[in-house]
Amino acid sequence: IGLVCSEKQAIDATLASLAEEDRRFCPVADLYWNARGGSHTDGGAFIFSLESRNGRKVLSCHDKFGKPKTVPWYQQPWEGTVPEISPEHQEELRAQVRPLLEDRSGRTLSQHLAPRLATWTYHRYLEILKTLEVLAQEGDELKTAALAALTLLLDRRFDPGEKKRSHLVRLTQDCLTRILAATPTMGEAHPSRYRHIDWDTRERLVAPHAPDAVLVLDAAKFPPEGEDCDARLLVRAYELGWKTFIGYGYRGQRFLGCGFGLNTDGVRFDVYGSSGDYLASGIDGMEIHVHGNAQDQLGQIMKRGKLVVYGDVGQTFMYGAKGGEVYIMGNAAGRPLINAVGRPRVVINGTALDFLAESFMAGDPLNGGGFVIVNGLEFDHRGRVKMQASPYPGSNLFSLASGGAIYIRDPYRQVVDEQLNGGELVGLSEADWDLIRPYLEENERLFGISVEKHLLTVEGEVRPYHEVYRKVQAVKLAILAKVEESGLEEVGWGESLRH
Repeated sequence: IGLVCSEKQAIDATLASLAEEDRRFCPVADLYWNARGGSHTDGGAFIFSLESRNGRKVLSCHDKFGKPKTVPWYQQPWEGTVPEISPEHQEELRAQVRPLLEDRSGRTLSQHLAPRLATWTYHRYLEILKTLEVLAQEGDELKTAALAALTLLLDRRFDPGEKKRSHLVRLTQDCLTRILAATPTMGEAHPSRYRHIDWDTRERLVAPHAPDAVLVLDAAKFPPEGEDCDARLLVRAYELGWKTFIGYGYRGQRFLGCGFGLNTDGVRFDVYGSSGDYLASGIDGMEIHVHGNAQDQLGQIMKRGKLVVYGDVGQTFMYGAKGGEVYIMGNAAGRPLINAVGRPRVVINGTALDFLAESFMAGDPLNGGGFVIVNGLEFDHRGRVKMQASPYPGSNLFSLASGGAIYIRDPYRQVVDEQLNGGELVGLSEADWDLIRPYLEENERLFGISVEKHLLTVEGEVRPYHEVYRKVQAVKLAILAKVEESGLEEVGWGESLRH
């Protein structure tokens, strides 16, 4: 199947519809990518062809230069069969899995499973998933650990062996969805701290029954926007006292995290499914984790808080943002961080199509200002970190910026002055490295992208930071330089001229 859509959520909706009719179709694509017209790496144009070969129809895709977009031929799909597990074998599986769930962070179980998935069959993995479903119903501690482990398996990259990662993701998501759907309903008398709400039960929303209560929202039937949308319901829940939210079943619903007001520190969202536009826009303190790809206009006018996306983001990401700490596992599409001001701190592990941080006005990064780190990396089909063809393939990098900086991983010095428009490439100082290293260490904790093993290692050798990273900074405009030299700024003229 080949799909060309304006947004990822349209791809997801199409694949989900096919999968509902026949589960041999996977609701998760093998490959997603953004196209940029004129790109020197792929031309920004792609051709899907359906050809007859040996009596069969074969779908292929090539970029403008004839380079094929492929998936590994040896990786096979799940055929849709579900194993039957005898009571005796189920008891054996529970005895094997239960001790691994004592770690409520889910890391022990996920680290046990991930390396084994390369050799396991789909049948074997489905047995473990079924066991997790059963154990999760025994109590909150096991449920919390199971959800955490499944989330890590969704978020992290590992070697799937001869299985398609897309199908493993589908099976993992299905298991996670069933565990969440089995949560006690809002208003039900139950010892669990989790409570479930959906479109049909939305009128039952009440204040949290415990200080550590978790609201689980099935967003599937909610409209994408308006007074009856899920985003408005979540604002009402917050006003009643809820602070921890898990949302799943998203089908493009917009504005998640919007409308909560000021000082929302301590609020956390975990988002599963195909979340929509404007997520995290205008937030002030809350934390949102998107477990998959995200859409357009994320984090617009974001003030404070933390946003983590375990995938790619769409167009005009963080337009006009004023702050926040943001980590993107994959790529950003066009025009991210345009007109951002203040102190946004952003790590993009992939790259951006073009116009990254145009008109960036984020002050001096070494004195509390903002910056963007671009690592130019991706994962291969074995889950290994590798460099992209170019750390930044587009144009207008840091175009017309007056403050802030971009720190770009570019050990081969591929980024050239012609890609800039008003900025300049300079070396990294020790102060720069001391500034960005804590963010790279948090990036490692979130995504498993090691500072030493993946970021500083080039051709098998650990290099000094100043040989790996470069800095793009704003070039001071001549008129402002003259103002500062003349001393007019001291009497307030400089501020007037800046406006």
